[in-house]
Amino acid sequence: MLFYDPTFVLLIPAIIIAMYAQSKIKTTYNKYSKIGARRGYTGSQIARTLLDRNGLNEIDIELVRGNLTDHYDPRKKVLRLSNGIYNGHSIAAYGIAAHEVGHAIQHSKHYVPLQIRNLIAPVASIGAKFVWVFIILGFFMQNNNMIQYGILLYIGVVIFQVITLPVEFNASSRAIKQLDANNLLYAEEIPKAKKVLSAAALTYVAATLVAVAQLLRLLVITGYGRRD
Repeated sequence: MLFYDPTFVLLIPAIIIAMYAQSKIKTTYNKYSKIGARRGYTGSQIARTLLDRNGLNEIDIELVRGNLTDHYDPRKKVLRLSNGIYNGHSIAAYGIAAHEVGHAIQHSKHYVPLQIRNLIAPVASIGAKFVWVFIILGFFMQNNNMIQYGILLYIGVVIFQVITLPVEFNASSRAIKQLDANNLLYAEEIPKAKKVLSAAALTYVAATLVAVAQLLRLLVITGYGRRD
C-alpha cells in the first residue's frame, strides 16, 4: 500500500514537471554548448578571472569527471568544473562557470541562505538515506512513532530543497552580473547565458516540487494509516 496506494497521484504533476525540467536543461545546454563565446576564453579561464577580480585568489579550480557535475566545495575552497565547462569555449561554459563562481562569492560574503543550507546539509543527507527505512519498518511493525521519525527526516530534506532555491537563483544572478560587468560576454550573448542558467534553475524548482509532493503523500498515508 505504501508504494501503490491512490495517494501516488499526488506525485504525478511534480514528476511531469521534473521530466520537463530535465529535458529543458539537456536541450538548452546542448544548444548553447555549440555556440562559441566571442571572447574565446575557456570556462576555467572565465572562472579564474572572476575569482581573482573578486579577491578570491586562494580558491583553486579543478577538473571533475562527468557531465554537468560542476560545483563549488566550500569546505576545501575548490571550484570543480566538468570537462565541457572547464575546457569549453561556449556560452554555456561561460554561464555555468560563472554560476559556480557565484557560489564562491556567496560563501565569501557569508550569504545567509547558503549558510543555512550548509548547516542543514548533513541532516538532509542522512534523511534522504534513512527516511524510507524508518517509514517502511514503521508500517511493517505498525509503529507510528517510527513513521513519524521518518517524516521528520523527510521534512529536513524538503527544507534543504526549499532553501536551495534562493541560493541557486542568487548564484545565477551574480553570474550574469559578473559576466556583464567584466565584459566577458557581449551584450547579445548575455540573454543566451541567461537561458542556460534559467533552464538549470528549473531543475531545482522541479526537485523541490517533487520533495513537497512526496511529503504531502507521506502525511496523507500516515493520517489514514493504522496508529498505535
